[in-house]
Amino acid sequence: MLNKQKLALLGGPKAIDRPFVRYNPIGAEEVQAAKAVVESGVLSQFIGAWHDDFNGGPKVREFERACEAYFGVRHAITVNSWSSGLTAAIGAIGIEPGDEVIVSPWTMCASATAILHWNAIPVFADIEPDTFCLDPAAVEASITPYTKAIMAVDIFGHSANMHALMDIAARHGLKVISDTAQAPGATYHGRYAGTLAHVGGYSLNYHKHIHTGEGGILVTDDDVLAERMRMIRNHAEAVVADRGWDDLANMIGYNFRLGEIESAMGIEQLKKLAGFVGDRQRAAQRLDSGLAGLKGLRTPPVVDGCTHAYYVYAMTLDPAVLGVPRTRLLEALAAEGVQGLSGAYQNLHLLPMYQKKMAYGSKGFPWTSDICHRDVSYAKGICPVAEELNDSSYMGFAMCLHQLSDTEIDLLIEAFRKVWANLSALAEGVV
Repeated sequence: MLNKQKLALLGGPKAIDRPFVRYNPIGAEEVQAAKAVVESGVLSQFIGAWHDDFNGGPKVREFERACEAYFGVRHAITVNSWSSGLTAAIGAIGIEPGDEVIVSPWTMCASATAILHWNAIPVFADIEPDTFCLDPAAVEASITPYTKAIMAVDIFGHSANMHALMDIAARHGLKVISDTAQAPGATYHGRYAGTLAHVGGYSLNYHKHIHTGEGGILVTDDDVLAERMRMIRNHAEAVVADRGWDDLANMIGYNFRLGEIESAMGIEQLKKLAGFVGDRQRAAQRLDSGLAGLKGLRTPPVVDGCTHAYYVYAMTLDPAVLGVPRTRLLEALAAEGVQGLSGAYQNLHLLPMYQKKMAYGSKGFPWTSDICHRDVSYAKGICPVAEELNDSSYMGFAMCLHQLSDTEIDLLIEAFRKVWANLSALAEGVV
């Protein structure tokens, strides 16, 4: 039943009169694990030279072996952030300056800047309007003789269409990197999202499903790519000689190393991943049911054969049906006490870096240099689905921000239904 009480925006009572509790998956097990590491005195055991400790200390290695077993992969490589992981992955696939990598515009900026880091060129392809992931048709249309790889972003917790993208990659001789930062524990036709690409991986940032404060996990079944990522993680240029590694391409290394405390916590967090994802899925199902029938609102679909991890509960609006623009709806829902709701997400190609084509220095490198093979367009209009979502029809609830019991979900539903019951009042005076 719709709640026809006067909107809080117009002077009525709020549907939600208390703040939600911040999401915190850290429990006694993580506290004890971190304490044990601190008491051991071994907070890190990496050495930036070819040595028994080149691959880190006991907790780093234990965490990596646990991730390999959990996700069913040959190699898991921990890093100090998922941004670092993406940088290592792009370097490991053998990218050359001027090579093009196709990527979604609807993602966190690091997905594309990891490409620029190696002086390669991001090429933005449009997304599907339902999953918000890369549209395989748009990817195929974006391939040129200079394309080297595809970065598939499993945005908001739902896998991209990996069968189609891997088929495209196989036909064109490309590598695929799966940016599964927001979707650990989601599945795609019986396999974990992130494990179907040549390289994939997950974020351990504080607001992800499981976290160690900061951190990331790279996963691959390719032995050579795994070694290259391990070397990029830890001062590659210093170890290639002693390692006997002859291929020096991109063997520029960094300190992308995860510590022992974070790894000890990650071991405990990984044990809880299925439960955390299950909690999100149950909350999403309750939202699906409670918001069903609200005109002009589409709740997140889940493609057959997939599961969703619900980092964000991503909805789309039809402003023409609603008769109210998104900005007005967001204002009304915020007034009702809804927390963690947002409109626009990202259109990376419209950021100043790409509009002005200026990354390194002040003269437009790499786009203005000889390494750039062609004039890549970042003009508005190249990704119409992503742009329309960003401009008017996307609305997302950040499920990653709060502990969400049935009570909180029911309060959210009440707030939405109250606003929808008063759309005519909300529309008054809207031009």
